[in-house]
Amino acid sequence: MVTIQPKVTVAPFLWRLIRYRPWLYLVDIVAWVSISLSELLPGLLAKFFFDALAGEAPFGLNVWTIVALVGAAALVYIMAIFSGGLVDIRHRFTMSALLRHNLLTTLLKRPGAAALPGAVGEVINTFRDDAETVENTISWTVDQVSIFVFVVAAVGTMVSINPRIALFTLLPLAAIVLTARAASHRIERYREASRTATERVSGAMGEIFGAVQAIQVATAESHVLEHFRKLNAERQRMMVRDSVFERMLDSLYGNIGAVGTGLILLLTASVMRDESFSVGDFALFVYNLGMLTEFMRGFGNFLAHYQQAGVSLNRMVALLQGAPAATLVTHQPLDLDKETGDKETRDKETGDKETREKKIERLRLLAVKGLTYHYAQSKARGEGDGVENAVHGIEDVSFQVTQGSFTVITGRIGAGKTTLLRTLLGLLPKQAGEVCWNGEPVTAPAEFFTPPYSAYTPQAPQLMSAPLKDNLLLGLPVTDGELERALHQAVLENDLATMPDGLATVIGPKGVRLSGGQAQRTAAARMFVRQPALIVVDDLSSALDVNTEQILWDRLFTLTAQGNGHQPACLVVSHRRPALRRADQIILLKEGRVEDVGKLDELLLRSEEMRRLWQGEEGG
Repeated sequence: MVTIQPKVTVAPFLWRLIRYRPWLYLVDIVAWVSISLSELLPGLLAKFFFDALAGEAPFGLNVWTIVALVGAAALVYIMAIFSGGLVDIRHRFTMSALLRHNLLTTLLKRPGAAALPGAVGEVINTFRDDAETVENTISWTVDQVSIFVFVVAAVGTMVSINPRIALFTLLPLAAIVLTARAASHRIERYREASRTATERVSGAMGEIFGAVQAIQVATAESHVLEHFRKLNAERQRMMVRDSVFERMLDSLYGNIGAVGTGLILLLTASVMRDESFSVGDFALFVYNLGMLTEFMRGFGNFLAHYQQAGVSLNRMVALLQGAPAATLVTHQPLDLDKETGDKETRDKETGDKETREKKIERLRLLAVKGLTYHYAQSKARGEGDGVENAVHGIEDVSFQVTQGSFTVITGRIGAGKTTLLRTLLGLLPKQAGEVCWNGEPVTAPAEFFTPPYSAYTPQAPQLMSAPLKDNLLLGLPVTDGELERALHQAVLENDLATMPDGLATVIGPKGVRLSGGQAQRTAAARMFVRQPALIVVDDLSSALDVNTEQILWDRLFTLTAQGNGHQPACLVVSHRRPALRRADQIILLKEGRVEDVGKLDELLLRSEEMRRLWQGEEGG
């Protein structure tokens, strides 16, 4: 994954999260303070019980009255725990939801080709485990407030009985704080190592599942499994080390409290001889000391988890990839009370189709001027390969696309065709140049080039293990007629008729249950159903036979006007003859630069590069 940046300070992040829903946090504190204070009742009732046996019970209480009070106290405690749990669950979910929302929003704003700094499994690990660690830490701050209130109340009660012994109860707490402070750096180091090892395993699993066919073709199963075993063994070692150290600290905190409790009990034994310390007082001290020991142990564990939260925050900030660290805890509205699929939410997200059609300005002219993008290794490779002016990317690319036109980008492998599309659409950050839509500069292409302005299909269509209809619509509300038209445009109707469940057919991860041509035409239908003004395609027809490809392009232009009255412009990467023959203009790329622009016949007459490509296609 990405390199961890300079460490963040945990407290400001936690404070911003607390301020996100301050009233919810306050109610959570009140609930758990009430729970902690209710835990004082059994100790007081124990004191009254033993004093009653000695005939010294206050308020005229007798044994049976005290037993009844114990039952009532237990009922109050159960109700407090139930109420506190409900509030705490709500508060926890809100905190982690805000973190994940901000992380996902930031990633979605990045250029698509550089959105994730590592494997998908690694990023999921950060979304799941690191957000949960910070969520736990926020929740445990509530516990520490309730612990503090309990300690103050318990020690205050004990001071009123015997100040000298009561003050000794604070010594174990001081020892726990010093121990946690000394162990803080090791806690961070072990947690960071265990999380890194875990994300490597998650990332490897995702890559293995996504490359099953490639692994089988290469007969690399044994090698891949051995690599996975090594990663898992390293993860096991790191996790065991982290867990053992955490358990060791927990045991140490418990033993510190237990030793302190033993010493304090010895002191109480000495004062009981002079009869200044009753049996009821002793029972109260024993109960409170036991509770204080557990609370001290919990406080020590909180200090350890506080250090681990710093590791998780650093990992999430690194995932922001340069965005301000405060973005992680920026306050955003979260509609946690609404069902995902309710009508109000759908209307808000998609809007009325006619309204959206009125808002957009249909494409008249797309102008690209001096578009440039170099990959990081471009200069070094260009200087060392002996090729003069070699460009690994694109350099000063300019062209225009008009409404209803069919533009084909072609060139040899490595000429920069895919890079050009990605840079145009904002999936790669342009380093120079300008893109204008109807004369207006497009300042945020990744946000602008989306339906209904534009729709894009890459070389490898992105399909999910879901029904075919869900893959086509992705939540878009359309009529049956619009969907049927898109399927027809994509030449998919005959394939659909052979599928056992029709549009409800589950196509498997990445569309593995479809042929290559079916997957590409499914992606095409997903574009067509959105009726965009600009269709951008990267080698869509590579898995189609010539006849099917010809039908697809014919239907696109003959049927589009029947859908919304606007014929889209097409910007297509292809080397196939049906596309090249149909093209209104061909943009010929060579080594990242525009070699020539024109119609097929013109280029064949004047461009040696075009003639070589044409002959290569024929030979292929």
